[in-house]
Amino acid sequence: MKTVTCAEAWETAIDDFKAYLLLERSLSKNTVHSYMFDCRKLYLFCSSHSKALPTTVTPQDIEQFLAGLYDERIGKRSQARIISGIRAFFKFLILENRIEFNPMEVIEQPKLGLYLPDVLSAVEIDQLIAAIDLSRFDGHRNCAILETIYGCGLRVSEAVTLHISDLFLSDDEFIRVIGKGNKQRLVPIGKRAIKAINLYLEVRAGQPVNRRYEDILFLNRRGKGMSRSMIFRIIKGLAVQIGLTKHISPHTLRHSFATHLIENGADIRAVQEMLGHASILTTEIYTHLDRKRWQKTILKFHPRH
Repeated sequence: MKTVTCAEAWETAIDDFKAYLLLERSLSKNTVHSYMFDCRKLYLFCSSHSKALPTTVTPQDIEQFLAGLYDERIGKRSQARIISGIRAFFKFLILENRIEFNPMEVIEQPKLGLYLPDVLSAVEIDQLIAAIDLSRFDGHRNCAILETIYGCGLRVSEAVTLHISDLFLSDDEFIRVIGKGNKQRLVPIGKRAIKAINLYLEVRAGQPVNRRYEDILFLNRRGKGMSRSMIFRIIKGLAVQIGLTKHISPHTLRHSFATHLIENGADIRAVQEMLGHASILTTEIYTHLDRKRWQKTILKFHPRH
């Protein structure tokens, strides 16, 4: 009988976990990729320290692994995400009757507290978009990307997978978005974003397009779909151009979209639907942002402060 090595045992378990997530849980590729990253990080730790197999990992192994994350100065939010992925892995092993005891049962989740992201003002959004050079080959595309992410509150992963066939701009003025877990939602789109997309489509019509990407809206110079990192670099570059010191990313535009809606009196459940949040608790962060803004105003001008 062939002896299974530590590496083979881990690779088999992780591959089986991946198949389970894709086929039975129907999770998105991005979520599955994150879970695989978390499990392989634990595997690399075990292979170089305790030599534990997936079926023999102990709570002490997990605690040493987490201590290593702390030593690497990985933030609490990232630690929590890694713990979540590993927890799902061992739940899968329990489900498959490969282990009897879940070593994650005694591991606590890091306390995160309220996370309040940086938000851009409407003026700063305008400055970012105004900094785009429309005479460049990619100018109208970049303008359409920013107007669409901000105007519709999209995740960057939703923007790069947006299809031309998902656009209903002429009469209905909405777009169809494929969000987390392949869930579809319809999002209204404003006239500025519609104008930017139509101008970009005119430019795109003269661009060579790879056949596999004919229905993808935003394309790179080679006529293929854009990556999330490309959009990140575009936005960071524009921030440098206008001297913006806030820590921003494509997600900042989404945060700003939601915050501006709440500040202007939008119903929180409508914002939840537009953002594609599964739980309204996730959307409530934007009411905290608004309360924080009003608190600063009151404390600044109140005579007793």
